[in-house]
Amino acid sequence: MLKLLKRFQKRDWICAVLAIGFIVVQIWMELTLPDYMIEITQLISSGNTSAAEILVPGGKMLLCALGSMFASVATSVLSASLASNFSFNLRSALFRKVQDFSLTEINRFSTASLITRTTNDIQQVQMLFTMGLQMLIKAPITGVWAFTKIYGKNGTWTLATGLAVVVLLGGVGLTMSLVVPKFGKMQTLTDSLNRITRENLNGIEVIRAYNAEDHQVDKFEEVNKELTETSLFTGHVMAFMSPMMTLVNSGLTLAIYWIGAILINNAGMTEKIGIFSDMVVFTSYAMQVVMSFMMLIGIFIMVPRAKVSGERISEVLDTEPSIADGTRDAALEEDAGLVEFKNVSFKYADAEDYILHDISFSCRRGDTLAIIGPTGCGKSTLINLIPRFYDCTEGEVLVDGVNVKEYQQEELHNKIGYVSQKSVLFQGTIRSNIQYGSTYDPHTDEKMNSAIEIAQAAEFVEKMEKGAESYVAQDGGNYSGGQKQRLSIARAIARDPEILIFDDSFSALDYRTDKTLRDALKEHCSDATKIIVAQRIGTIRDANRILVMEEGKIVGDGTHSELMKNCEVYQEIAYSQLSKEELA
Repeated sequence: MLKLLKRFQKRDWICAVLAIGFIVVQIWMELTLPDYMIEITQLISSGNTSAAEILVPGGKMLLCALGSMFASVATSVLSASLASNFSFNLRSALFRKVQDFSLTEINRFSTASLITRTTNDIQQVQMLFTMGLQMLIKAPITGVWAFTKIYGKNGTWTLATGLAVVVLLGGVGLTMSLVVPKFGKMQTLTDSLNRITRENLNGIEVIRAYNAEDHQVDKFEEVNKELTETSLFTGHVMAFMSPMMTLVNSGLTLAIYWIGAILINNAGMTEKIGIFSDMVVFTSYAMQVVMSFMMLIGIFIMVPRAKVSGERISEVLDTEPSIADGTRDAALEEDAGLVEFKNVSFKYADAEDYILHDISFSCRRGDTLAIIGPTGCGKSTLINLIPRFYDCTEGEVLVDGVNVKEYQQEELHNKIGYVSQKSVLFQGTIRSNIQYGSTYDPHTDEKMNSAIEIAQAAEFVEKMEKGAESYVAQDGGNYSGGQKQRLSIARAIARDPEILIFDDSFSALDYRTDKTLRDALKEHCSDATKIIVAQRIGTIRDANRILVMEEGKIVGDGTHSELMKNCEVYQEIAYSQLSKEELA
């Protein structure tokens, strides 16, 4: 939790210092009020005091009360400003950190957990600063200051106050020992709740198609019930806090007055007024002492959960991305578009078995390299090493003759047009999606329109009433799978990259559109290196070079005709899709 304070900015420190100043002013005014009460009591007890004389200390009491109110409001405003600004900066830092994560770190934390940490956990920290700053500063200062005021007044009263504080602290210690372990569990269960909810919404079509609504409800109910029971347990335990504080507060007041009654009864006539005055003032200060400890109890209630949340936030912020940025920002022009794999092997973090084994090949500018093989053989993993979504475990991956680890990631990614296996569209318009991350002037339509034509998306884009300004829902939910794939391909082409990577990006296209699109790529993107992962023989048969993979190894390398002669795995795939006449 304290690590997060290092992220305070100058504005935050100014707000904190001003808030502390107003808190001190507020405490001074609140603790000055009993002094004026003593003065008024003494004036009344003298018997010959005029109303005007009483109004003077009374007016000062009123001014102190108003000043205390003003200081309290100012403290609340500054605390809210501090908490909001700090939360804003913390969310921004967390989001930027996650943006730098490789898929390894994202998979380690899980998407649901990262969302919870960015929202719920930061909210817990914000609540601590909004509500807790004033109590955290005010409580110890008030307690110590008030205790110095009453110390030595009367040993019996002081002892009663000390016993009340001990009872309070004992109750708090017992309560915290029961609920603190539950707070961490609650945040973990919130992660699970978010994960199941997200899974349910993303897979709603499959859930309904398989009549699995009850199954999903049961999964949700299981986690929801556990979270509810944990929350109820902490709530029930914490419910004892308020009655206990009230009991201690009332008991202390009763004890002071009971002791005071005995002292007054045993005192002489001239001493009774003085003892009564001391009792009233002592009660006020004793209540301040007890209230300060009650405020600390409020802090103890908030801090444990905020502490857990702070640790979860720090865990993300302190995680160093496994993929470090290089320093290279350019490569040799004569090697532009060159992609090389040299003895590359790869395994996922904490995994025992390698996914890829000793992969070596090269692909030059203007060539089309196709990769095919059974499901799970490592095709997607292989091409994910080029843009450094992962780093290879052994060997080297080179782009333009330079190891990808030496590049600044922005420079590397600007060389690549990437179309993922799952078509990803963002909420906005067709224009904003195609120009997403573009390296050209977004105000010009020439490249966008050309990309739409090449990707064979013009046939449906031009029919829309608003054309390229047509709305795109989240994840492209208002478009078909084939339309989303073509828009994703158009986005990659619009970048005019050196290297185009298609990760099974033609699977939702019919054969005619597939062929037309590949012909357009061959004509208009002849200077780009094209790497295509596909399952269909028809998609890759015209490639300059085809790699056949099985169990993470290259078992075939050549053109379509060469592989049909000498690669058994390729032959099996080909004959499972096309007849001998079609292949001929």
